[in-house]
Amino acid sequence: MVKRIVANIKAEDLSKADVFYHDILGLETLMNHGWIKTFGNNEEAKVQISFATQGGNDTEVPDLSIEVDNVDEIYDKIKKSGFEITYKITYEDWGVRRFFVKDPFGKLVNILSHQ
Repeated sequence: MVKRIVANIKAEDLSKADVFYHDILGLETLMNHGWIKTFGNNEEAKVQISFATQGGNDTEVPDLSIEVDNVDEIYDKIKKSGFEITYKITYEDWGVRRFFVKDPFGKLVNILSHQ
């Protein structure tokens, strides 16, 4: 039985993750060995992995999807931080409010809240 799935993103400078994943998204540093840094929290979630031909409404397939409870607040922080928003905040007909942003490593991140 699968207990969890961890995304591993290649990064030359681990400190670049701090603003995006800690300061904006509020994740805690769970582990830092100098060559790998892991962010997370104490939330329990279902194990999931998705495969897609497109990202919904003919968008690019995102590398990560991150569900938050305050998508509008996160959107405002992202806009102020200067990260590249590639899909503006939108209510989708399948019940989510979301936007796409490029993280510091060029990964396309879908940030969403279920409505």
